[in-house]
Amino acid sequence: MNTLVERLDHYGMAAWVALMVVSFVVFWPLGLAILGYMIWSGRMRCRNKGKVAAFNATGFGMGKGGPGRWYRGGFPTSGNRAFDDYREETLNRLQEEHEEFQSFLEKLRHARDKSEFDQFMADRTKRAEADDVEDTPAKDAKDEGDKPAA
Repeated sequence: MNTLVERLDHYGMAAWVALMVVSFVVFWPLGLAILGYMIWSGRMRCRNKGKVAAFNATGFGMGKGGPGRWYRGGFPTSGNRAFDDYREETLNRLQEEHEEFQSFLEKLRHARDKSEFDQFMADRTKRAEADDVEDTPAKDAKDEGDKPAA
């Protein structure tokens, strides 16, 4: 058994996966047992786990500033000063446009909310007035029926 494990380890993860797939096709409990062994023994783990974890910890390769550093001149120089100036100018302009657009969207949302609220209040007032108008004649008729005839 150890020679088979050593031989599969020598061929790598592809050999283990191929053996597992063939085992599932031939006799599914055997494939399930091999999958369990691969997970239990740690053969299913990513070999670059340390590299991936380090990559994710640094903001997906963008440093601790994350993607926002692009807007703050976080790119390394290209060696071409004119291009670096153009890039910085363009990124600053895009950042300003982004902030203006976010402000515009906020104002638009506020205006829409205010319009919906005003419409709600107008409908509510109309309903209240309609209820008052309907209740008033019925109340007057009831009061007249209670009065003794003179």
